This record gives sequence, structure tokens and C-alpha cells, in this order.
Amino acid sequence: MKQAIRDPGLTEPVDPAARQILVRQLRLTVEQGTGAGREILSRAHRLVLGSDEGVDLTLADPAVSRFHCEIRVEEGRVWIRDLGSRNGTLVDGVRVIEAELDPGARIGLGRTRLRFDLGAEHVSVPLSERDRLGRLVGGSNAMRAVFAVLERAARTDATILLEGETGTGKEAAAESIHDASPRRSQPFVVIDCGAIPPNLLESELFGHEKGAFTGASAPRTGAFEAAHRGTIFLDEIGELAPELQPKLLRVLERREVKPIGANQYQPADVRVIAATNRDLRAEVNARRFRADLYYRLAVVEVRLPPLRERREDLPLLVATLTEHLPAEVRAELSGPAYLDDLVRHSWPGNVRELRNFLERSAALGPGLSRPAGAPAQEDGPVAVDASRPLRETRDGWNRRCERQYLDDLLRQHGDNLAGAARAASIDRAHLYRLLWKHGLR
Repeated sequence: MKQAIRDPGLTEPVDPAARQILVRQLRLTVEQGTGAGREILSRAHRLVLGSDEGVDLTLADPAVSRFHCEIRVEEGRVWIRDLGSRNGTLVDGVRVIEAELDPGARIGLGRTRLRFDLGAEHVSVPLSERDRLGRLVGGSNAMRAVFAVLERAARTDATILLEGETGTGKEAAAESIHDASPRRSQPFVVIDCGAIPPNLLESELFGHEKGAFTGASAPRTGAFEAAHRGTIFLDEIGELAPELQPKLLRVLERREVKPIGANQYQPADVRVIAATNRDLRAEVNARRFRADLYYRLAVVEVRLPPLRERREDLPLLVATLTEHLPAEVRAELSGPAYLDDLVRHSWPGNVRELRNFLERSAALGPGLSRPAGAPAQEDGPVAVDASRPLRETRDGWNRRCERQYLDDLLRQHGDNLAGAARAASIDRAHLYRLLWKHGLR
């Protein structure tokens, strides 16, 4: 049985058991600016454009940012996304944050103009034959493509950068990589770079000697030393303070650390996995993150897809997340009507939100719980609390109404933002701002 696809001209149908999917090549032609006439064809399902030498299409244009924008194939569509560039990204003369691309579209970056088309050939995206990797679960093409990369990377010592929205499972992915690696019997050490003040993080990472600073009454073993021969997971690496970035860069390049107050470096035999919910390329553009450190972290770069891009995984996720519950509760939470409600929700909190919602449903019953922001199933008067000020109550309901409207708008238009903006009679920039405001993008 062939797998359903959105655009047969863009993605070749494959048997669900196949270990690859074929995606049409992306073709860009420089029509105006330095290098006019130059053409590039994609070798994967995405292209990154900018002035940096490490991107897929390097543009010698001073008005183009180092990492300016990316074009990617996703669910049978082609999308372009600005990466926090200085001068913005234009599609057919309209400045966009993210937009769907049609063949023949003109893209403006700085003083450069390009034409987008589809190539005649296809590129192969490998898929894992499994629907889970350690703690990660998913049978969709998006997750099987992630598993295919992680399975190969786990067998090596390559540094891995995990990107994705909050709740997509980055820590679970890091732990799964460690468990599938030759270092599985050695320590797995987690450091949250966003939760520790910068003045303490250096000591947490590298350790210190007795008397190295006021209060250092005893030597301390740092995370890199504690993870010797194992794996260190640097969560929220985008929060790393600028003064610590060159020190981490040295560790990655030299594989050696020096505790605070020590005179000599020590070998650091560790596998490094980093994660962030920020786009580090945009952070590089904003000069908040070092480009050389980004490249050292992104030896293998993996984006974990949000749940709204893999809704077909919901039945498997529900079965996995509720396997510890009694059989009668599991039966209630896996019913067709209940799963239909889950599919209609956009899940801005991703798998973490789903897990919390299932726990709430197990405690209260499916009839007394629904995803946050989802429209109520029954009609009738709205319950209000007259003990609160009118403005506070009204503003709260306005926010809820706006969120529910956006959820339904995106669902009706299949996340096509251009079509959604037209249907809502607002411009795309306004729609983008509303989506960011409510955590939907």
C-alpha cells in the first residue's frame, strides 16, 4: 500500500517499510547580484543561504547575513525561513519570516535576487526501519529520518547538536544516543547551561582547585572530568555566556580542560551532545554566539520535529506514554473519538504537553479534560468569575478566544500561513506576530 503524500511532484511515494524517501531537488538561480547566472542544486532536503563559507549557497553580498535563510522540504511542501538576518528575506517582493515557496518564486536577499525552481532529479533521505530509538518514539517519515541519522552518529564520537522546540524530546534523544553508543557503560552527565549563573557555570563545567576563588574551600570535579570516557549533554547551549564560549571551544578543539586555578590542562575523553531551542545561526547573526563554536558543535546537526508536524505519531505516542496505566484507562485514552480530539490540537508544548495532558485525562477522565486552548465541545454560557476585575476577565477571555481562533485557522489551512492570513483578512506579518505571541511558532 502506498503512503499518502501532499504533492506527488515533490516527494516520491514509498512503501511504509522502505528505508528511504525520495525528495525533489531544490534549484536556485542567481538572477541579479554577484555571481549572476550561477545555479545550485540541493543535495539534501534543505538549503542554507548566506555569506558564510560553510552554507550551501555562499553569496558575496555585504548586505547578506552569514546565515541568512533556509529552504527546506517538509510534508510535501517547500518552505523558506529567515534566520534572523539583518536585512530580511523577500519572496516576490514581500518580506517574510516563514513562507511557502512555489516554483518560479523570486527571492530577495540583500542586493541579490534568486529564482526558485524544482530540479528534475530526486535526492534520497534515509529512513530507519524502526519506529523507536531508546526513549524516542515515532513511525512518521520525519522521525524515521531522525532515527536514521542518530543511529549512524551514535556509533561514532562525533559531536551532535540537537535542535527543536521546547518539549520535543532533546534530552531523551541525547540519552538514547548515549545508550546506543560504545560509551553506554560510562557516565552520562547533564548540564543545563540556562539554569546555572555564568559565574558558577565555569566551575560546574571545568571544576576548580582549592583556593581558586573566594569560597573555594575544597577542590571540585567538573562535569567534563566526571563524564570521562562517557557523554556530556550540554542542554540549552544557546544560553551559554559569551565569556565561556571560547573556553568551551578550546575543549572541543583540543579535548582538554583546565580547572579554575590549575596550571595544567587535563585530557577530556568525552562525547559531547548539545541541545538548544534557539536557532544558533540566528544567534550568530546577532553576534550572541560564536560562529566557530557553532561549527564545532554542529558536526552532526539534527532537528527534532514538533508534534504538529508528525500528528500521525499520536496513537503510538499515546500507547507508549500510557503503557504503565491500568488496561481500562488505556482503552479510554486510545479510543477513536479521543484520538481525533488530540489530532485537532496543535500541541505547542509538544510531547511534554501531551504527556501532561494524558496524565490529567487519566486522573479526571477523558470527558473532563481537553488540550489547553482547544475549543469546548459543548455550547452554552461561558463561566466567569465576577470577583475579578472586568478588564482582567475580559483580557483573559480575549487571549483564549484569539488562541482558539489561531488553532482552528491553522488546522483548516493545513499550516499554510499565506492562506490562513488571507482567510483571516490580516497581513502575514500580523499573523506571524500573533503566532509568536501564543507560542504557535
